Amino acid sequence: MRLLGATDVRRLAEGAQVRPTKQKGQNFVVDGNTVRRIVRVAGVEADDVVLEIGPGLGSLTLALAEVARRVVAVEIDEVLAGLLPATLADFAPGRDVEVVLADAMHVRELPGDAPTALVANLPYNVSVPVLLNVLQRFGTIERALVMVQAEVAHRLAAGPGSRTYGVPSVKAAWYGTTSAAGTVGRSVFWPVPNVDSELVGWRRHAEPLGDETARLRTFAVVDAAFAQRRKTLRSALSGLAGSGVEAEAALVAAGIDPRTRGEQLDVHAFQAVAQHLTALDTAVPDRTERPPR
Repeated sequence: MRLLGATDVRRLAEGAQVRPTKQKGQNFVVDGNTVRRIVRVAGVEADDVVLEIGPGLGSLTLALAEVARRVVAVEIDEVLAGLLPATLADFAPGRDVEVVLADAMHVRELPGDAPTALVANLPYNVSVPVLLNVLQRFGTIERALVMVQAEVAHRLAAGPGSRTYGVPSVKAAWYGTTSAAGTVGRSVFWPVPNVDSELVGWRRHAEPLGDETARLRTFAVVDAAFAQRRKTLRSALSGLAGSGVEAEAALVAAGIDPRTRGEQLDVHAFQAVAQHLTALDTAVPDRTERPPR
């Protein structure tokens, strides 16, 4: 299959009067070797149903269609979503690719068979909330590979104790294991971004850490801990627990020194704290978490 090159991308964009905007995080990949590398690193196989977020002009979509059984491409831009089927018909006739016009931040269901993998060049400005929404909503996704801004990649793949460890690190770890998967040069994009890009791999846990109630309670603790990351957990969780005394009691019950800071806990420790706060009959809310940071 012939993939899109720089000339193809510019021709398609000009024909549809598409002008990439920073607001929408539009940087189109113009190098076929790069998208084939992404598909290879993602481990896409012939029986996979791949969910792609933000297909844009179709560079990565074509590389995915070359290997996967089916691709579902979710695009928020009406013009790009309308243009992609014609590109697929020209470059990948007969391949099973369905384009869905939707905001990936709010997608709750997809047409056809459930996705088994997520592979995407995520818009930099909304990459974390989009990723977390997809991992939450589609439990059939076993693995993922996303291209994001380097700074975001470091936060997603960071472990406890790292200066980049935070809310995205813990929340992604609730669903599975993340890992750094390589860098992507700026020159493969049009327009050339002013930031570096990296790949982040993810694989779902064999068994879920808990049900939806446990997730919401754990995420509430995570949000509170990192909202004031310079403070000890006793202080940072006092508002959530009702008082510093109750926060300390839950931390001690979970086997955690109350003087510890949130950046030192892994997802399992946060879950233990949430469980003990609940056991103490504190008001850990069952709610939808705030947008991830």
